[in-house]
Amino acid sequence: MVEFNLPRNSKVGEGKTHKAPDGAGKVRAFKVYRWDPDGGANPRMDTYELDLEKCGPMVLDALIKIKDEVDSTLTFRRSCREGVCGSCAMNVDGTNTLACTKAIEDISGPVKIYPLPHMKVVKDLVPDLNNAYAQYAAIEPWLKTETPQPSEGERLQSPEERKQLDGLWECILCFCCSTSCPSYWWNSDRFLGPATLLQAYRWIADSRDEHTGERLDELEDPFRLYRCHTIMNCTNTCPKGLNPAKAIGEIKKRMVQRR
Repeated sequence: MVEFNLPRNSKVGEGKTHKAPDGAGKVRAFKVYRWDPDGGANPRMDTYELDLEKCGPMVLDALIKIKDEVDSTLTFRRSCREGVCGSCAMNVDGTNTLACTKAIEDISGPVKIYPLPHMKVVKDLVPDLNNAYAQYAAIEPWLKTETPQPSEGERLQSPEERKQLDGLWECILCFCCSTSCPSYWWNSDRFLGPATLLQAYRWIADSRDEHTGERLDELEDPFRLYRCHTIMNCTNTCPKGLNPAKAIGEIKKRMVQRR
């Protein structure tokens, strides 16, 4: 029988516990993944007890309160706080989501917070997104044309043509979908992943773009596109309610149609 063991320096241990202040009315525990690359120690789970009567309703509110009032060394990304920028993507209660739109009251028991899975960790809850952004850049996510721009101004679309982009342009590149995909976990060096492929289809589906054939040629690869096995984790976890699996299916359909 085969046994798999994690490297000793990757095992997550129990960390510090920060108790709620005396007189706290509605106490909730937040167990947060901590790792400092400069410290040399194993990752750990620190526990922070907060009084929810003095905290905002979202998981990100709790993290900000921890950093501001309890432990200033906690590191995480955040920006808009409205589910638009994708900066605060992390794994909360076992699901990849946005901390700013995940309500604390929707979670039972201690709130467990980890960085996005299967990515290198820069520090604490901050994943290394360099590879994901390089893959996004590789699909050339901008309008590519050959014909001159119309003299009267913009390149126009009919309402029907514009509707083809719904469910695509809303992607905020949080990479919750890609980091929930087992195919991406094991092949992220070659498989583009759900987020980048959804973005690729956004330009393939754009009636104004004149490089559809070239874009499909770039995706015609056993790994870049076809490593997707339609597990649907990407669609299930998308915090914006999008369907990356459908977009990938549409790219495959275009591949067949052009033959």
